[in-house]
Amino acid sequence: MERFYAAFNEIIEHLQKAKDNVNKEEVEKLIDAILTSKKIFCYGAGRSGFMARAFAQRLMHIGFEAYFLGETITPAMGKGDLLVAVSGSGETASTVCLARKAKDEGASVAAITTRRDGALARVADIVVVVLGKTKLVERESYAPFTSSFDITVLTLFDSVSAEIMLRKGVGEDLILERHATVE
Repeated sequence: MERFYAAFNEIIEHLQKAKDNVNKEEVEKLIDAILTSKKIFCYGAGRSGFMARAFAQRLMHIGFEAYFLGETITPAMGKGDLLVAVSGSGETASTVCLARKAKDEGASVAAITTRRDGALARVADIVVVVLGKTKLVERESYAPFTSSFDITVLTLFDSVSAEIMLRKGVGEDLILERHATVE
């Protein structure tokens, strides 16, 4: 259990550093974009995709028209819409390509990444930089591979959701009404 507790502690310490390093103005821009968008699309590849899916679901629970990009039931994207694109490296080909396509369709793009200088950030209108180990960073860690980035992104998204709920006056009772009943 030594490795278990070492990893757990490392993750907690990482989240504290990530919280201390978050740029409030970047997060405020993301929140404003979400609140003013017609539809919100989320996307990421691999584990980043799981974090993006979780955020799309939470936004739907709060009352937004939100989708995970690439699903067969995803509607057209256009002017007034927002793509929240997640890539730790900021170089994931599918994510960067879809961000460019979203811009071509007139949508705004918010990048969630560790790299302000990455290809995704260069395409985006809003860039929220988070701390996290990515595939491009070689550093020994108890948290496997990209776990620190993924956990930070999920925490960021849940914290953004909490702030949006407060601003919209949405309580857990309304979320429960929108929660799946057949699962």
